[in-house]
Amino acid sequence: MITVKSFSFNYFSVNTYIVHDNTGEAVIIDCGCINQQEEEIVRNYIAQNNLTLKHNLCTHLHLDHILGNAFIHKTYKLSPEAHKSEASILPSVKEQARMFGLTLRIASVPIKRFITGGGIIAFGNSELAILSVPGHSPGGLAFYNKENGYLFSGDTLFAGSIGRTDLWGGSTEVLTAAITDKLLTLPDDTIVYPGHGPETTIYAEKIHNPYL
Repeated sequence: MITVKSFSFNYFSVNTYIVHDNTGEAVIIDCGCINQQEEEIVRNYIAQNNLTLKHNLCTHLHLDHILGNAFIHKTYKLSPEAHKSEASILPSVKEQARMFGLTLRIASVPIKRFITGGGIIAFGNSELAILSVPGHSPGGLAFYNKENGYLFSGDTLFAGSIGRTDLWGGSTEVLTAAITDKLLTLPDDTIVYPGHGPETTIYAEKIHNPYL
């Protein structure tokens, strides 16, 4: 059994997830903490639950989802893990910030391990299957835990919506195809933990999502 802890961080209300099992090993997904207060929230949760952070996973490298990567690297010596095309195509953190009218003093942290669809992220006694879901971004990824029926969809699929496709490397056709082929084929009772907003299920999105 795995435990999922969700936090909402930064100007964009991005969902950051810490996922752990009874061994105490954990992964963090889309660390978006932007200031000391938000960093302390993450640090305290990890310490209070005696967790050992094993992976810093990125569904994609848009600004709002990577603002905490420098903190994670400095504190836990973990480099972010993402798809190679995200690092090669997307602008840097500072460049993206300028495009949103923000001035941030946050360092970019290089990707030292590239991950891709079909791979597995292992921690403790648990696994996350890596699903390739481009369209919102060129190398978008989702993470699926089959045992518990949990999907971390990033900005691919939301409750009642899908990711925007007007940013770098976005494509509506590619995104909807990825959702149809990789996500809607999961069991109906799969719980979807999106990059923003509330949880949903695959069944609910099949029935009610107007974009699908």
